[in-house]
Amino acid sequence: MEFTPRIKQILQVLLSEESAISVKYLAEQVGVSKRTVQRELEYMDRSLREYDIRFLSKTGVGIWLEGSQEEKKRLLEDIKNIDDYDVTNREERRKRLILEILKEKGLKKLFYYSSQFGVSEATISADLEAVGTWLNRYDLTVNRKPGSGVSIEGSEESYRKAIRAFINENIDTRIVWEAYEESDGIAVSYEMLKKSQIGRVLNDDVMKRVMDCIVAMNNARILSMTENSYVGLVIHISIAINRILKNEVLEPDERWQKNLREDEDYELAEEIVRELEEEFEIDIPPMEISYICLHIKGAKHEKIEWDGSSAAENKDREMQHLVNRMIEAFDAKRAYLIRQDDEFIQGLLAHLQPTIIRLKYGMQIQNPVLDDIKKNYPEIYRQSEKVAKVLEESIDKKVPEEEIGFLAVHFGAAIVRLEGKSENIRRVRVGVICSSGIGISRLMSSKLEKVFQDRMQITAYGKNDITPYVIGKTDFFVSSIPIEQLDAPVIFVNPLLNEKDMEQIRRMTYEYEHMPEKQKEADEFTRQLEQINMVAAQINLVIKHMEFFKVDNLITFDELLIAVGEKMSPYSDRREMIREDIMKRERIFTQIYAEFGFALLHTRTQGVTRPSFAVCMTKDLGAFLDPYFKKITIVFIMLIPNDDKLEINRDIMGYISSMLVEKEEFTDIVSRGQKEEIRDALSRSLKIYFNRFIGKDSPTSLK
Repeated sequence: MEFTPRIKQILQVLLSEESAISVKYLAEQVGVSKRTVQRELEYMDRSLREYDIRFLSKTGVGIWLEGSQEEKKRLLEDIKNIDDYDVTNREERRKRLILEILKEKGLKKLFYYSSQFGVSEATISADLEAVGTWLNRYDLTVNRKPGSGVSIEGSEESYRKAIRAFINENIDTRIVWEAYEESDGIAVSYEMLKKSQIGRVLNDDVMKRVMDCIVAMNNARILSMTENSYVGLVIHISIAINRILKNEVLEPDERWQKNLREDEDYELAEEIVRELEEEFEIDIPPMEISYICLHIKGAKHEKIEWDGSSAAENKDREMQHLVNRMIEAFDAKRAYLIRQDDEFIQGLLAHLQPTIIRLKYGMQIQNPVLDDIKKNYPEIYRQSEKVAKVLEESIDKKVPEEEIGFLAVHFGAAIVRLEGKSENIRRVRVGVICSSGIGISRLMSSKLEKVFQDRMQITAYGKNDITPYVIGKTDFFVSSIPIEQLDAPVIFVNPLLNEKDMEQIRRMTYEYEHMPEKQKEADEFTRQLEQINMVAAQINLVIKHMEFFKVDNLITFDELLIAVGEKMSPYSDRREMIREDIMKRERIFTQIYAEFGFALLHTRTQGVTRPSFAVCMTKDLGAFLDPYFKKITIVFIMLIPNDDKLEINRDIMGYISSMLVEKEEFTDIVSRGQKEEIRDALSRSLKIYFNRFIGKDSPTSLK
């Protein structure tokens, strides 16, 4: 549905008339010349293609619209609801002009564009000068042919780079984000996308059918794309389909195309093309498969999933070595602790694959927060420049500032989490209230969990569930209904949690996560005693059930995991769980730290029912000889169950992990290979941890 301001005026006049009218009368009503109206009417069929309405004209009778009252009413409503842009806004008009040129590469007269945007041909001519400067950045030129029109000159590869750059620069992220929130995932609302800045200029029917095809595939690799990458894919394909339907020649480019074959992303691109060919009943050239494949490779993903086959295909070892070097370049002193951050490792690995593709193929990317990062986090950005140098050396390509900014986001988040642990930032206890505690509160809880993740411990309550005990253990409440004044802060919100509500909750969360937990005399005293008792019990389990065992020097990593499973559980099914969970963690990032001479195999697993710590060495206490182990001499194993004590167990094991590098005397004791001596050293270290915990959390310390 493409309505220029003038076409809208013409249609409104025609829809208000019951019978045929003359072109002269129409021109008078619109306020333009008869000749201008006649030129606009040449494009009327195009504007009406989505409606069961025909534009008719007959000499001696006039012009009119033929169709049912229902269709005419629908057309009138759509015209009224269309979000017009300001033609005097030169920047927006020129962006739309770029998209029109990229969407339809063929020859067009100046009048076509002036009609589209409701401005004079002289204005469009001036716009083309500015647009030409933007296109030149991608080796494209505007070629004007007197009497014929305007066309774009340049290679297909340059043309595609320009399309990608424009999509990256101009996706309306607010509209897209809202569509995501409302549509629960990748199936972005077509109506929402259609109203976005780019969507309003695309062929509606093509874009909708492309989206339907992609969503129907239900492919995990597409489903995990970020919203911008997904929408970019839809728009990229829609433009290509639009050109094919108009029989435009797509110039073949074999320079890099062959490098993308025999690849899982290429196979996915082939699958997409098969669906599109069936939907549109067209033949799509092989070159288009390669361009779709390149887009998939360059897409960002919400998360990265690893399994046995994909890990090998992704050459994860090479990527791990690269990440290792990048971490060392960022902060060599804290590299070991940063590598323990699974969230950081997984996020950086997910980010690097498309980043490398973009850099290798010269694909542009925008970073809307770059200036803020450089201004507010100059030291993080400076360290990230060192990280970028490692990446440049690895792929022999220059890393632009925009990409450095994204690296700074990942590394900066890891440092915040690391420093947050040392500052004793805690989870905030939040109560979410609705009338019953079942309906709206569950929806609000779900959204809060998605945004705040493990920063919050959320409990849903009904209005009648708020007892003194509940108030005593809750930091603050979020309520969608009026309630009586409580002895605790309450944030009253819209049930759908708008941005204003979320900002209030963010501020309150930040305030409480930096404060000691609530002190409620008797109730709090009891809770603290229970907490201290629970920590003591978990520490006791770790010390009491500590394992020490020896294996053959020639053991392989896979064989070691079998031995670990056998030592840590008497049940065959649980042994297999332990082996699989350690292997999953190893595929994300290696747990072998050659610089410290040990491996630290750590994971959460259903294979154990208590926190478990073990030490494994070779029979002669020498190095493991399989090359995979990089000449280490000790393997530490730390396993925690997925139960209600997860947070406590994670903290205990995190302390042990830090101790392994901060206290060399502990590893010196371990290297002697005496089980009871190791247990005593572990006990002494955990006693320090427990005393610190009591100092932080005991009733006597909170005065």
